Amino acid sequence: MSGKKDKYNPFLVKGFDKDILFCDREKETEQLLNNALNGKDTILVSPRKYGKTGLIFHLFDYIERTNKDFETIYVDLLYTRSLADFIKALGDALVKLPEHTSFGQRIAQFFKQLRPILSFDSLTGDPQVSFTYQTEADKENTLAGILEFINNQPKPVLIALDEFQQVAEYPERMEAMLRGHIQNLHNLHFIFSGSRQALMTEMFMSPKRPIFSQTSLMTLDKIPADKYSAFIKRLFIESNISITDEALTYILEWTRRHTFYTQSLCNKLYSFNPETIDIEVVKKACVDVLEQSESAFMQYRELLTSIQWKMLIAIAKEGEVTQINSGGFLQKYGISGTTSSRRTIKTLIEKELVLALPNKKQTVYQVYDVFFSHWLAREF
Repeated sequence: MSGKKDKYNPFLVKGFDKDILFCDREKETEQLLNNALNGKDTILVSPRKYGKTGLIFHLFDYIERTNKDFETIYVDLLYTRSLADFIKALGDALVKLPEHTSFGQRIAQFFKQLRPILSFDSLTGDPQVSFTYQTEADKENTLAGILEFINNQPKPVLIALDEFQQVAEYPERMEAMLRGHIQNLHNLHFIFSGSRQALMTEMFMSPKRPIFSQTSLMTLDKIPADKYSAFIKRLFIESNISITDEALTYILEWTRRHTFYTQSLCNKLYSFNPETIDIEVVKKACVDVLEQSESAFMQYRELLTSIQWKMLIAIAKEGEVTQINSGGFLQKYGISGTTSSRRTIKTLIEKELVLALPNKKQTVYQVYDVFFSHWLAREF
């Protein structure tokens, strides 16, 4: 036995724990911090589960540990659908900040003036707030009041709005509303984080959009293979588990160095409690991961049309596709009609089942979920 049973699994698949469990992103952390120190907002873009949120928390942890002159706030907008949802998400983020800090105490006093309805999550125990509004103007005034309060803090405030592209779907003219506020907030700096690159780029870079402004665009790429390999090897060795170089290479290739899937596979391997991880152990873990997710993957078939399902299988079997509408590719997998294939790809991208990765030469298409891709290729 490896003797690590009393240790926690170091391969995190959610949240942020310790700095030693965070891999690389040194340049990205430095750039985010440098932008904030120079009063510049940042647009942070990458596919979902590449590690944007982890990077933000890593930055916030670094700011706290090094006593940088910033307050920090993280707001998750993924499940918001309206201005009211946005205000609630912002309010929830504020009331979760530690009350023992001077900033937390000022927040507590401020919310007493707003008189929100305070409740607690039945599972996590986290405080939550909700507001009542008589008119649409009440919502706008509440948002303006909260942003003004944050802007008036003694220290500058860095606020991360994660999955920011959601505001483009609100029924309210949220982009125009935010632009009206943001341009007057000199003590409040933003990280606008999002997973839909085309939409995020249009929101900030197109002069036709209300929120067009001078911001720094950062696209988060995959962690370099050599650094990720060294990171994985170190964490296993610290738990008295050896791993072969062949196994490390297989892990990174099979998961495509997509942060969430790499962490998930390593998490599974660690749970086996092996003394040594070779390629056969890795392959067993891969099979386990796919079998455990099979029932969820099968649900997609019921939600998709026949041509959408065929297209997913075709892309999965290829691994990645560049000539997505070519006759050769479509004929190979029995997909008829270039026009219908274009509509199918557009729909699958919107549903975040297919990932389109543009580069200088072409666009590469992959099944978004790496494990789903391997399952499709294996089963069909």
